[in-house]
Amino acid sequence: MTELPKILLLGNGPTSLSALESLTERFAVVGIVRESAEDGRDKDVVIRHARTIGVPIYPDAGPAAVAALLRQLHPDCVVVSSYNRILRPEVLQECRFINVHYAPLPRYRGRACVNWAIINGESCTAITIHALVPELDAGNVLFQRFVPIGESDTVTDIYRSLNELQKANLAVTVSRYLAGEIGEPQVEAEATYGCTRLPQDGEINWASTTDETFRLIRSLTDPFPGAYTYFSGRRMVVWHAEPVADPPRYSGRIPGRVISVSQASGRVDVLTGDGILSLVGVELEGDIKRPPAEIIKSVRVTLGLCTKDLVQRISQLDMEIKELRRQSNMNSSENSSS
Repeated sequence: MTELPKILLLGNGPTSLSALESLTERFAVVGIVRESAEDGRDKDVVIRHARTIGVPIYPDAGPAAVAALLRQLHPDCVVVSSYNRILRPEVLQECRFINVHYAPLPRYRGRACVNWAIINGESCTAITIHALVPELDAGNVLFQRFVPIGESDTVTDIYRSLNELQKANLAVTVSRYLAGEIGEPQVEAEATYGCTRLPQDGEINWASTTDETFRLIRSLTDPFPGAYTYFSGRRMVVWHAEPVADPPRYSGRIPGRVISVSQASGRVDVLTGDGILSLVGVELEGDIKRPPAEIIKSVRVTLGLCTKDLVQRISQLDMEIKELRRQSNMNSSENSSS
C-alpha cells in the first residue's frame, strides 16, 4: 500500500478550517500549527475539528518552533493558510512549501488583502495558491480563481466563497505540485502591496462619502473587529448599515449628525460627506449588538469624537485625580498624627 504524502499545515486565521478539510481528503496531515489561548481552545472550530480527526495541534507558531517541527516530522510539503510570520530562506529549503493567498496575485501581495479589496471598491478578488519563496507572495502561481465582490457583500461573505474554493482545490493543487508541476511565474511589474491593518484603522470618518463609509463597514465584519465610531464618548461598532437611496439633499451638512431615529425599524440615519447612511446593527462598548435606535434616541447627536466629549472626559479625570490626592493627603495626615 502506497504511503500518503505527509503535510504540515500552518494556519492561524479564518482560512484554516477549509484548508484542513481539503488536505485530509488526500494526504496524511501530520500536524497543524495554530495558536489559541488555553481557555479558548474548546471554542476554536479548527482545533475541535483537528482533535476529532486525530491531527496533532502545535500551538507554538514562532518561526523557530516551526523549523524544529520540520526536523521532527519531515513533511513532504508545508501548506501555509493564514500564517502571519516570516520564515527564513534556509527553512524554506527543508521541503516544499505552498501558500494560499486570498488575492489576485501579483496584485495585493501582503496583508489584509480581502479587506483592502472591499475598501478600495474592487469588483473582484481571488484565491491564489502559489509556491512559497523568500520574497513576499512572489512564488509561481499554481492555481488562481476569481470571486466577484457584490455591492453589498461583506468580508464575511467573500471569505465564505474563498474558503469554499480552497476546500475544493487546495489538495488537488498540492498533488500536482508534488507531482512536478511548477506553475506560472508572476509578472513583477504588476505587483502591488497591502499593508497591515490595525483595529484603530477601522474608525469611521463621517466626512467620507457614503460609499467609502459603507465599504469600510462591509470590510470589517466578523471575524474582524468592526468599523467603529463614538457615541457620547463611548466606542460603538457599526456591524451593519445600508446607504439611503435617493437621499434628500442637505445644503447644511454636518457629517456624523443623526437626522432620523426610527423606533419601528430600529434604524438610525446619519449624514455622511455626501449622503445618508442608515445604521442597522451596532454594539456599544461593554454592551451587546442592538438595533441602533435602542441606544441613540435623539437627532441632537453627532457621532464621532468631538471636542465637547474630550473636554468632559478630561474634566472628569481631573476631578478624580484631585479626589485621589485629597484622600492620599488625609491618609498621610492621619498616619503622621498617630
